Amino acid sequence: MTDLSKIPSPCYVLDLASLENNLRVIDSVRERSGAEIIVALKACAMWRIFPLLARHSDGATASSLAEARLVWEEYGRRAHTYAPVYTDRDFGQIMELSDHITFNSLGQWERFAPQAILRGISCGLRINPGYSPVETDLYNPCVPGSRLGIPPEQLKELPAGVEGLHFHVLCESGPEHLERALEAVERNFGRFLDRIAWLNMGGGHLMTREGYDCDRLVAVLRAFRERHPGLRLILEPGSAFTWRTGFLVSTVEDVVENGGVRTAMLDVSFACHMPDCLEMPYKPAIAGAHDPGEGERRWRMGGNSCLAGDFCGDWAFDREPRVGDRIVFEDMIHYTMVKTTMFNGVHHPAIAVAHPDGSLEVVREFGYDDFRRRMS
Repeated sequence: MTDLSKIPSPCYVLDLASLENNLRVIDSVRERSGAEIIVALKACAMWRIFPLLARHSDGATASSLAEARLVWEEYGRRAHTYAPVYTDRDFGQIMELSDHITFNSLGQWERFAPQAILRGISCGLRINPGYSPVETDLYNPCVPGSRLGIPPEQLKELPAGVEGLHFHVLCESGPEHLERALEAVERNFGRFLDRIAWLNMGGGHLMTREGYDCDRLVAVLRAFRERHPGLRLILEPGSAFTWRTGFLVSTVEDVVENGGVRTAMLDVSFACHMPDCLEMPYKPAIAGAHDPGEGERRWRMGGNSCLAGDFCGDWAFDREPRVGDRIVFEDMIHYTMVKTTMFNGVHHPAIAVAHPDGSLEVVREFGYDDFRRRMS
């Protein structure tokens, strides 16, 4: 790990060597399976690394006009674009920046697809196959009443001009879950698969996680291609590219105790800088800390916003935290930086890159002007 004393606090740090390891795994899956793997900006929009990602992927996917523009300007090509809702205000520019556009409903297709098709854009529909292994409703696109994707009973016929279908039902999932998802797609939408040019399998394929069976993923994809020859297969994993590639450095600024609960007060906020910890919820790993055993002193980590619930716990430490100590939250690059806010005007973490030679490059710092420009 880079010398913590050289890192400003708070700061997100992306470790370039770890990223390059992930890219080697992704390249192997691309080459062996024949599937296209594209970068999902919703997981990591750190455009500083787009030139590197572009050399190890087949494109990028956007979920908004802003993301599509960032793909064009920093990734260097047009985006695969999907959004739950398009608007008249944005759609003209989205067409200029996209070579694939997927529509969430038949209503959106009827409203916008004709003009996209006239421009030569490959258009598709998002389908809801009715299967997802995701247990947390907040992240499950197949819960009853879901607004995401067209269910089988609503897609009696394939509208003229549809070139592709898209589904997204996984989240940090394994190849066995993709296999079941594809079974649901074939069961509910299989009659359309010989009439389209591409199938986008969305994200959630965590192929860079330790223990993930990449050989099985390749086998699943190759078997599906054999059943449906000529069909382009597209995966758009978000977390897989930047999984365990970086950390968030913070500092203990105070220690408070109330009702037997000991809290290390930090210069970062869970609500503002690590929102998934509260939304999922999940407890992140901290360097030098572990789950408390019986009789061990327990520590809660407290955020610096005024939200009463801006905390997470409990941990036991190899050495008791003191004011001035650095607290390093692990795996804080994917789905973290992109979801941050400036609530309360709390100091936003800087962004840095740790290079393999041990040097640190601070690529962005934030201040009052950034907060002020977000307001009016």
